[in-house]
Amino acid sequence: MSLLAPLDPEQRAWRWRILISTYFAYAGFYLVRKVFNICKSTLQKSVEDGGYGMSYTDVADIGAAYLIFYMLGQFCCSFIGRKYGPRVIILGGLALSMACNVVFGFANSYTTFLVFMAFNGLVQAAGWPGVVGGVAEWLRKHDRGTIMGIWSTNYVVGNIIVKWLGGMLLLHYSKTGLDANGAQLYDWHLGVRYAFLGCTLLAFAIWWLVYFWQRNRPEDVGLDPIVQPEDREDETVMASNEERVTFREYLALLFNPIVPIMGACYFSIKFLRYALDSWLPTFLSLQGMDVASASFYSSIFDWTGLVGAIVAGYALDRWFKGRWDILCWLLGFGLIAGYYAVMQFGANPYLLAVSFGLVGFMLYGPDTLLCGAAAVIVAGERNAVAVAGLVNGIGSIGPVVQELLIGRLLDSDTTAGALRSTNILGLSMSVVYLVLMSIIVLQVMLRNRRNKTTQT
Repeated sequence: MSLLAPLDPEQRAWRWRILISTYFAYAGFYLVRKVFNICKSTLQKSVEDGGYGMSYTDVADIGAAYLIFYMLGQFCCSFIGRKYGPRVIILGGLALSMACNVVFGFANSYTTFLVFMAFNGLVQAAGWPGVVGGVAEWLRKHDRGTIMGIWSTNYVVGNIIVKWLGGMLLLHYSKTGLDANGAQLYDWHLGVRYAFLGCTLLAFAIWWLVYFWQRNRPEDVGLDPIVQPEDREDETVMASNEERVTFREYLALLFNPIVPIMGACYFSIKFLRYALDSWLPTFLSLQGMDVASASFYSSIFDWTGLVGAIVAGYALDRWFKGRWDILCWLLGFGLIAGYYAVMQFGANPYLLAVSFGLVGFMLYGPDTLLCGAAAVIVAGERNAVAVAGLVNGIGSIGPVVQELLIGRLLDSDTTAGALRSTNILGLSMSVVYLVLMSIIVLQVMLRNRRNKTTQT
């Protein structure tokens, strides 16, 4: 194998722009995506208490509408992104999602939230395949895992910003004074408005950064390609590397054996991540924390996940030499151990938050790898946007299932019973993930054995 020439100063400068702009792009998608989660408990409050008077089932149905259309949008955006390039779907999707969030800031009814949350899910689907495709042709395989491990923390950082900024705006602007007995009065409609509009304003600034700094590939700015043909020798999925593909060629990616199983693994991972991302503030509130504290302590899950994603990316390059399947398989055992800790210490809200921090550390590694570096490794840089969208699309069925299921569990059982049921559900899904990853490890081993036999 020939040694690759080092990047020239202009290539390095543009690569930094790409990494920074796409990093903040996906954080921006989260800014106009996750405010709803921290507002769930306020939407559920009675009208007399300044809330919206929705039930947990109503709130779950709104979240499920988003997730269903997000799942459908993944398949649409993966094809559009493969055909027209990542830049189109990143800028278009983020702009339309910001418009939806302006509507949420002034919405008062269940129907308005339901309809526009469904549309928001459709356009939010542009985010992940867009940014993965946006960096794919700027990274070489020897440093792809480390760089993408750090870069893939974009949504963790976006989530933390939403919980801190959105939570602060929600609580601060909901306070309207004291009653005759000195008790705090709230108008949660006002707090919800400021939370949605404040996060949207920050996303608007990010949109302009992406507009000026993001380009699909080095050739678009007159540079030589960074990724060379010899970088593609480890691809598992054989697919066209042409700039444009037909719909038939796109379907060939979907029906390649390894892609649907990766999607099934991601179903388990996204089921778990969204269950905690969506409901952990509510779980902590039900265990006795106030709204602001629950929003703050739930971010432990995100902080440990951020560290886990970085460690997993570094380990992929340094210790596992690109064997993402073995790394994800091993992290599955840690995920099961994390849920065992949750089952043991879940009665105390603070220990519960810390235990879910362990789950986050083990969960975010597979979450970033399956739909990030692994999507590039198995099918090549040009097809990364399509594979990322397909895996994410199949995986996005998981969040739909958890949203509907957990909302109904909370409505139908006592607090202690419902929380125990959700923890058992999480542990079971961790076991399912480990079984599915075992199948992928076996597939890759058999493929490598066939390749060695062919070479000899």
